[in-house]
Amino acid sequence: MGALTGYKVLDLSRVLAGPTCAQILGDLGADVIKVERPRMGDDTRHWGPPYMQRPEGGDSDEACYFQAANRNKRSVAIDMATPEGADLVRELAKECDVLVENFKTGSLEKLGLGYDTLSAINPRLVHCSITGYGHTGPRAHEPGYDFVVEGIGGFMSVTGERDDRPGGGPQKAGVAIADLMTGVYAVAAIEAALLAREKTGRGQHCDMALLDVQIAMIANLGQGYLATGDIPQRMGNDHLNIVPYQVFSAKDKQFVLACGNDSQFAALSKAIGMPELAADPNYATNPMRIRHRDSLLQILADRFREETAEHWSALLVKSKIPVGPINNFAEALDDAQVKARGMVVDRLAHPINPDFRFIADPINLSDTAVEYRRPPPLLGQDTASVLSEYLNIDAERLAQLHGAGVIQ
Repeated sequence: MGALTGYKVLDLSRVLAGPTCAQILGDLGADVIKVERPRMGDDTRHWGPPYMQRPEGGDSDEACYFQAANRNKRSVAIDMATPEGADLVRELAKECDVLVENFKTGSLEKLGLGYDTLSAINPRLVHCSITGYGHTGPRAHEPGYDFVVEGIGGFMSVTGERDDRPGGGPQKAGVAIADLMTGVYAVAAIEAALLAREKTGRGQHCDMALLDVQIAMIANLGQGYLATGDIPQRMGNDHLNIVPYQVFSAKDKQFVLACGNDSQFAALSKAIGMPELAADPNYATNPMRIRHRDSLLQILADRFREETAEHWSALLVKSKIPVGPINNFAEALDDAQVKARGMVVDRLAHPINPDFRFIADPINLSDTAVEYRRPPPLLGQDTASVLSEYLNIDAERLAQLHGAGVIQ
């Protein structure tokens, strides 16, 4: 039994933030019904290469982007733009506990599927809207994209190499971080609304915005600005508030060193055979290390180039100093700790690939563990079974709806 077993989720979202939210709910045990456009489906079904590989070799038509955010769901293909399709979605919403959608502000209202309408027919429904800018404010009706939000929200102003270094300038994250974090925050909002429903008997609207989440994610940097008025700058791999806390080059490759306090710096100095550094008043405390950042980092850089990254990692781990290599994806997924934590699921039979592999959900619960019951579905593969199960629609009516192009 998963933590959310028995809850029913209607997922009207596509691309990444909403599907990520709904996938987590599915991992936790909820029955997630993903409604997609007939013949087209979620946009990300076509965002390849790369594509899922067939057992005999070669690309399938299923993009890996879609696979990353849509397991533990059943796909129902309904044309919501038709009156009959909108009716089916309303009927499904009557039977569900949660609805997740990422339509532009006002779009669902035009289809008769907005929060006010659905709440009237199912007062217990928790309706989670995920948009770029939320349902209020001057940007409410604009489409929202992760890349743009990373820029507007200040993230890119502190991400990337320093302007005075080669390659300096703003940089987005390597993954769609605002999308992904909004999906995670949306799960928290939905679960909070479900808990509140236990007390009030009513659902509510969760208005989640990528820009809101991106602003929240500037965290300590934003708080520092509010306190001082000083605008944080890009630091590359250096840390604005802690030294040494960055990338160093060893004899063979680069590694990350995160020395978070004065006692760790003393242990670092001793471990690398330079105990005099911790005794030097210019370096003894973190504020002084920040003030004398450049001279200290040059000393450490020269020392670390004398040995391999593996040498330094093994030595510093023994001294309880946070350190690690900069891995590519192959190295990261092959890491002993990653394997021990089961972060790659080696097999979940998919209609196209019986040996489908994927990245695991990081949630670990002692009594209600996450479950991987269903691989990412083919478009519309569950339309008939879900409409029959949820709405008692018989085969004749299903055939009529299919013939009219309302369902696939």
